[in-house]
Amino acid sequence: MVPAVTAKYDWILALTTIAFVFSAFGNGANDVANAYATSVAARTLNMATAGVLAIFTEFIGAVAMGARVTDTIKNGIINIDRYEGKPGALMLVMGCAEIGSATWLMFATKMGWPVSTTQTIVGALVGVGFASQASISWGWSKGSVSQVAASWGIAPLVAAGFSAVIFGTLKYSVLERKDSFKWAMRLIPVYLALTGAILALFIVVEAPTAPSLEEFGAGKAAGIIVGVFFGCLLVAYVFFMPYFKRRLIHNDPRIKFYHIPLGPLLLRENPPLYFPGKGDTAVTSYYEDAFGEVRAGQKDEEKHKTIANADSVMPTPEITAQTKSEHVGDDEEKKLDSASSSPNIKPRKKHLEPVERFIDPVRDLSWTNPRKIYGYLKWVLLQGVTRDVITHDSPELRAIHARAHRYDDRVEHLWTYCQVVSAMMMSIAHGSNDVANAVGPWAAVYSTYRAGVVETEAPTPIWFLVIAGLLLGLGFWFYGYHIVRALGNKITQMSPTRGFSVELGAAITVLLASRLALPVSTTQCLTGAAMGVALMNYDLGAVNWRQLAFIFGGWVLTLPCAGLISGLICLMALNAPHL
Repeated sequence: MVPAVTAKYDWILALTTIAFVFSAFGNGANDVANAYATSVAARTLNMATAGVLAIFTEFIGAVAMGARVTDTIKNGIINIDRYEGKPGALMLVMGCAEIGSATWLMFATKMGWPVSTTQTIVGALVGVGFASQASISWGWSKGSVSQVAASWGIAPLVAAGFSAVIFGTLKYSVLERKDSFKWAMRLIPVYLALTGAILALFIVVEAPTAPSLEEFGAGKAAGIIVGVFFGCLLVAYVFFMPYFKRRLIHNDPRIKFYHIPLGPLLLRENPPLYFPGKGDTAVTSYYEDAFGEVRAGQKDEEKHKTIANADSVMPTPEITAQTKSEHVGDDEEKKLDSASSSPNIKPRKKHLEPVERFIDPVRDLSWTNPRKIYGYLKWVLLQGVTRDVITHDSPELRAIHARAHRYDDRVEHLWTYCQVVSAMMMSIAHGSNDVANAVGPWAAVYSTYRAGVVETEAPTPIWFLVIAGLLLGLGFWFYGYHIVRALGNKITQMSPTRGFSVELGAAITVLLASRLALPVSTTQCLTGAAMGVALMNYDLGAVNWRQLAFIFGGWVLTLPCAGLISGLICLMALNAPHL
């Protein structure tokens, strides 16, 4: 039974619930895209596969690990004592914060701005705090604005450092060695095992029933890492290595990822394959865009040609220095006579956008024709995951991508499996950390409505996190392509090894922050991590500084804009005349 004092404010709860749906949806569209943007940009996953994974991983992160940070958002930003004895006022204030957050997130996502959802909700709470004359926690204390703001600046740098170290280790241990594929085959089991061990450790430590790190004990933590590491190492050698040998050394295009369970059977001359794959190539060109063109590595080729020409005693027109590659994509990886070449990749046709794929074939049919209804239904359900988010056909980005180093596609393929695990870890981290941005205000409104008094200390209901987790994944499925396109290849040329380093470094940063109850921005962690990896080209021209400035501008605008929207709405609502 709802107390009479708050029963009359059921309309506030209804409006806040609607705003919560849009806030969680916009959160997923804007921030979940961060977790999978590099995987999609590197062609490790397509948008549909990433969308399915996002629904599951965001749900797991939100439900299993999201309650801790939710409490910070509910209680730590503004002083709740201002509303003591006035539960309706608290409901109104938190509802306005939810509306302001949802409005800015949906607008920013539509514009393709990868903004911080954490900054959005904190800005919205600061705005309603000013409007309602509540004191704001500015001092350095747990959950205060200053502590949250400090994490915004520190987190990108920490993530950049983690990712640069991870990629640097991979670069010098594998990618730039003389026989990179040989070293990749030697070390990939170790990387698979290490990635699995880190994922297992964080899942155990981040579980809602987990004690603090001090209580948990260094011995147990080390035991988990070592145990899972050697378990994953055994799985890698028994199941993954035969799969890699059959697919990459024997160049068998029939082998697909679902044949991994066959393990040692794949070493036979004619293994028993179920649902064999089709096609004539076993490895994808991970540097191609949707037009079949490759930009990465062109500057290295030009430099090599220039040096060779400079050493010539008798320059002739045939060997003059070239400033432009003769054919786009005509690089060492595509030459069949190269000792380290990948299979020859034929340029594909232009990517068909959703309207061309689903609407145009049935446009002239009658509405009574089931094919037309089915075509429009497919457009509604699939338009968010069938768009080209990889190709950026601009001279500036072509020049930036040309400065990035190109590595063997077979080596890149080996790290796609690590990248999928690291992307899932990043998504789980996002679900655990950023679900609070949508759930916090709604939970405060709901608990106050049910209690009849100001109530923000009540535990967040698990079904709140269930609904939020689903909405996060659906937001990415239907609307996340805007942000995948804005991040992805638009900062630097992505590849599976780079994407793995970006995602793992950012995931470690976010999960550490979640453990410390700091609601950091996954957007800023991913962006910082991408910058750290891009700088490992040792070429400032390989980084799209204009895009980074564009993203930074969105970060600067987010807090004041979200605060202004929610503050103005709250101010008008609190001072509105009534009959």
